[in-house]
Amino acid sequence: MLRGLWESGAKAARRDRHGRLARAKLRHAVMTLLPNQISGGSLLRRHLAHAPVCRKLEVWIPAWPARFDGVRIGHLSDLHVGHLMPAARALEAVELLAQSKPDLLACTGDVVDLEVAGSEPVFRALGSLRAPMGRYFVLGNHDLLDSARRVLRMARSSGLSTLRSEAEVIKGGLRIGGIDWGRTLEDNARSVRTLVRRCAPPHLLLAHNPKAFREAVRHRVPLTLAGHTHGAQFSLMPKFRQRSRSAESRALLAGHYHDGESHLFVTTGVGGWFPLRVNCPAEVVIVTVRRGNARQP
Repeated sequence: MLRGLWESGAKAARRDRHGRLARAKLRHAVMTLLPNQISGGSLLRRHLAHAPVCRKLEVWIPAWPARFDGVRIGHLSDLHVGHLMPAARALEAVELLAQSKPDLLACTGDVVDLEVAGSEPVFRALGSLRAPMGRYFVLGNHDLLDSARRVLRMARSSGLSTLRSEAEVIKGGLRIGGIDWGRTLEDNARSVRTLVRRCAPPHLLLAHNPKAFREAVRHRVPLTLAGHTHGAQFSLMPKFRQRSRSAESRALLAGHYHDGESHLFVTTGVGGWFPLRVNCPAEVVIVTVRRGNARQP
């Protein structure tokens, strides 16, 4: 009986996974392939003509461990290796980040777009990027579509530390935690609570969905890094995102937010869901974390 229930559950999980992938492919056809075809391919050509930029910012956090004042975190998210992001372009983005020589690499998911095949060299590049304090990875929603098991296997074999509601403590006492993709506030809150029960609140939390920040604030996590939103890929006021903003009543779309002594940075990511960005360039990010008052210049 137990074996029958297990097999039934496994089949249901496979059906659900295949259904999610089929729906994602349909959205891709309607939102990406069709507009590009109508434009005669010009949308994709323009999209690929704009290389990612390397954005650099400082975040001042009073609760950040003094021993790690000045640590430089290389933050990269949402590569979406596939039709809109050839592996060669993704490798250029990884190299752009590597040139800034981060102390630590934080990859917050969606390396894969729809299918895992073809993303192998990108995982190898991420796993070999020089980062003395480690290279860390959490799953995004697109990483789950085709085969989360294969994504995790490639990430680990490439040298990435995968964090699934767990944390690692590096030499000197910095706790780096990460959670899997969660769609809702409650999904993310549950994962953060599980992490905290297992390991105590981390100093640095990696999450694909910025909604995890709401629960991170309750546990006084000093810094959360996230992606997922792509910054909507459109912005009417690009400079507005350069300022730190209160997160208490805002949608966590892109840029630096704060709530009390907890801080969040949401990257606009490298890849795209549509072959067009307006005032919202693809980016890799170097976040320099300083211990001190957030109002300091």
